[in-house]
Amino acid sequence: MATHILSILIFLPLLGLLGLVFIQGEEHTKYRWLTVAITGIQLCLTIFLFINFKPEYFQFHSYDSLVYTEKVNWFQLSIGNSGILSINYFLGVDGLNLSLLLLSAIVLFAGACASWNIKHQAKGYHALFLLLCISIPGCFLALDLLLFFLFFEFMLLPMFFLIGIWGGLRREYASIKFFLYTLLGSILILIVFIVLYISTYNPAEMMLAVPSNLDYGIQDIQAGVQTGELSSQYLIHSLDIIQLSSPLNYLPNGLLSDSNPVLFLGYSIRTWCFLALLVGFLIKLPAFPFHTWLPDAHVEAPTAVSVVLAGILLKIGGYGLIRIAWPLFPQEAAAASWWVGLLGVITILYAALVALAQTDLKKMIAYSSVSHMGFVLLGLAAATTEAVTGAVYQMFSHGIIAALLFLLVGVLYDRTHDRMIPNYRGLISKMPAYSVIVTIAFFASLGLPGMSGFIAEILIFIGAFQAQATTATIPTWMPLVATLGLLLSAAYYLWTLQRMFFGKFSTHMSIDAATLKDLTINEKALLYVLSGLIILFGLFPSVLLDKIGPSMEAWTNLFMNMQ
Repeated sequence: MATHILSILIFLPLLGLLGLVFIQGEEHTKYRWLTVAITGIQLCLTIFLFINFKPEYFQFHSYDSLVYTEKVNWFQLSIGNSGILSINYFLGVDGLNLSLLLLSAIVLFAGACASWNIKHQAKGYHALFLLLCISIPGCFLALDLLLFFLFFEFMLLPMFFLIGIWGGLRREYASIKFFLYTLLGSILILIVFIVLYISTYNPAEMMLAVPSNLDYGIQDIQAGVQTGELSSQYLIHSLDIIQLSSPLNYLPNGLLSDSNPVLFLGYSIRTWCFLALLVGFLIKLPAFPFHTWLPDAHVEAPTAVSVVLAGILLKIGGYGLIRIAWPLFPQEAAAASWWVGLLGVITILYAALVALAQTDLKKMIAYSSVSHMGFVLLGLAAATTEAVTGAVYQMFSHGIIAALLFLLVGVLYDRTHDRMIPNYRGLISKMPAYSVIVTIAFFASLGLPGMSGFIAEILIFIGAFQAQATTATIPTWMPLVATLGLLLSAAYYLWTLQRMFFGKFSTHMSIDAATLKDLTINEKALLYVLSGLIILFGLFPSVLLDKIGPSMEAWTNLFMNMQ
């Protein structure tokens, strides 16, 4: 089991899908327990990986840096004079994806628990949810870019149908908008992957064909390619991200060669490929101005789908930038850092101002999520160890906080079918336990010390303020202006808290006050655990930082050395 634990973690939900086939009729309880059981086992396996993860890094994107790994050749295809296409089933865990793997397991389990009230076409719903439970961990674990892209795309269809069938009144519009935006990003990313494939080769796989009695190494293969002694028909092309991270593995006459004189609108092919990756992943993050699909998707999606969407799917955009865009195009990333940082600041402030103007509680939290992803961009643009570590911590922390926030919106909406902030007042007198958890979630999201959001943001700001002197990527005024986002987030959260929960109890005439019951035992169990995790990672950040810190330091060293 230990040898194939990553594959078991990814494909375990296939057993759940098989179980759904044998459950006859509309036995909602069995569907629910099956999905909860599968996601619960995934969570246990992920905790096992997390506890036993002991980082020993030599450099980022090296085989030695992977504490857990599975690699087998999937298929090879001869393409004549162009060489051989080799695709590997390559999974691995380092400090970067470990935190997001743990986050995905927590949020998927929470989403499964939140799906308890789904009764309309329940078998189809749980089947699609289990497909998400395959594609999301697979996306974080895949280290072959084709495999990454397959898992990346495989998330779109389940999410499209989950929003389009089980969503609100405008679910068709929201699901189509979500699909078109993310499909555009996927096309841009795929184009870059194709260019990477035709512009690189894999000397490690070529070495496997060299007889063992010959004194011939990888350096000899690389020298032969650079001088033209090795014919192109003997080259093996792959999308192994470890091999793609080495500049020596790029063909001297390839599209992505530094010596390629071809320019398009005055910019090199490498610059255009970096911009395509940047836009593709910014759509997924999302950041201004590619964010407009997110509020519609959140508002119309059922609670559990909003939890997964905000808790995990948005983080894949940030993960793609850190894992793929910056390491593979370091010079282009360094040149664009000022603009990426500016985009992060605009995203923070713009989304926070829009959140302040919202009257729909769910839409306010959706725009808050966009604003918080702006901090990830700011940390990435700074490219210091503290800032990038903070960006990863922000993705992890915000994933749990966002899951809690959308679950809390779902609790209220299940009782009254109303999410409008002005329609409630004095809820603390009717729902004290609910009000306490909402207060914890709001303060965690605005960055109160002692909670995980504070740790993430303080690391980002420490690194960003140092950036001008160390990495020379962004000026000091950018993080200074970004601090206004903290003030704005405090404004919209505290104003919402004051309007909805304090004062004399009253509701809009369309709301039956008798339905406003406090949290049930099951709701308390789920919400208390998530609240506890937020406090745990806020008071004891070393639980996570000790795992991811060495990897992020190696990431910074790789980026600085290659730019």
